[in-house]
Amino acid sequence: MDNKEKIELIYKSLDSHKAENVRIIDISKISIMADYFVVASAGNINHVHALCDYLEEDMRKAGVHYSHMEGYDSANWVLMDYGDIIVHIFDNASRDFYDLEHVWRDGSMIELA
Repeated sequence: MDNKEKIELIYKSLDSHKAENVRIIDISKISIMADYFVVASAGNINHVHALCDYLEEDMRKAGVHYSHMEGYDSANWVLMDYGDIIVHIFDNASRDFYDLEHVWRDGSMIELA
């Protein structure tokens, strides 16, 4: 599965489970850590956990496994590392505070419909 297919699956999973404000940032030209960031929000800790669990399940069914996850226990910012794609799932307050879209504003926003 190529990165475009992974991005589409990640977006579909997050969107179908009511993630808020899902954004995809292409950082391939400005960073060596990854090619894409996917940033999404959830209204509360239970929703953050649910989004992570559903995403992990949907990706696993497609044969894709994350290499690392951080922040699941506190659930204010969970990072899921899918190699060239890093997924960030925030509670609303943490997303506003860390403002990754601003930090990585030199990247290109990718629109999926």
